[in-house]
This record gives sequence, C-alpha cells and structure tokens, in this order.
Amino acid sequence: MDADGAGSDGSCYYSLLGIRRNASSSDVRAAYRKQALKWHPDRWAKDPAAMGEAKRRFQRIQQAYSVLSDKGKRAMYDAGLYDPFEEDDQDFTDFMQEMLAMMDSVKTEKPDSLEDLQKMLADIANGDGGTTRFGGAQRRGPFDASTRTRVPPRPAMRR
Repeated sequence: MDADGAGSDGSCYYSLLGIRRNASSSDVRAAYRKQALKWHPDRWAKDPAAMGEAKRRFQRIQQAYSVLSDKGKRAMYDAGLYDPFEEDDQDFTDFMQEMLAMMDSVKTEKPDSLEDLQKMLADIANGDGGTTRFGGAQRRGPFDASTRTRVPPRPAMRR
C-alpha cells in the first residue's frame, strides 16, 4: 500500500466508495453521492474535532470518484498503472489511455477450427496451398483468403 492507503490491486478506491470492481458508472455515481453527503465538511462544522477527519475522507472520496468515473483513468487504475501523485508523467498517462482505447477497439479475429487448420496443412503438404501473385512474387497463402490478413512477402534475394 502507498501512503494514501491505495493498494496495488486498486481495491482501495472501490472499498472507499463501498462498491465492487465491476460496478457500473451509475453505481459509482450513486456511491459517490452517498459518501460525499455523509462526509461533507459542512455537515461536520459543529464538531471541530471531527471536521479534520471529515475533510480528509471527503478529499479521498472525491479523488476515488474522479478516477473511477473516468473510463481511461479507471482502466489504468485497475491495471495498476495509475498514480494520482505523479502529475509529471502526464505524457505516459496519455499514452497508456490511448493504448487502452486502441486495445478496446480491436476486434478479435475468429480463430480457425481444427478442421480448417488440418485442411490448410494438407493443402500445403500437397503443394497446392493457394499460391497467389502478390507484388510479382510467388507465395503461399491460406486456403480461404477472406478470413486472413495477408502480409506482403519479403523481397526475393538476388544472387
């Protein structure tokens, strides 16, 4: 745990708001409102002894909400990459948020079935692996070109 009590697994902000890690954005908002009303310093103004603790808790609740309500910050926090005290490393934070957004947008390719792989292997072994002309060079490709991403061949070495 760091000095603020945040664990490396990100459980502190969630437990601070009293929610689970898979809570929706509306759950985060509702939990924040509940905790903010409970620990708002104005509510504790009549008890000066407890006011300092209320201010500290209220600030931590606000910090938790600012991270968990932002999709990018939350993803970084869950991955253990978000450090609220490192404002100097904004470029890294921006880079990681961009990487996480790109990873979310990537569509997973349907994996080949065992039968597809066996057919491709048989075609390659029999010598008719679907050779095609690409950039003037002969190369083998998968039997069903519509399900694969083709990579350009390496240039032929000249002797």
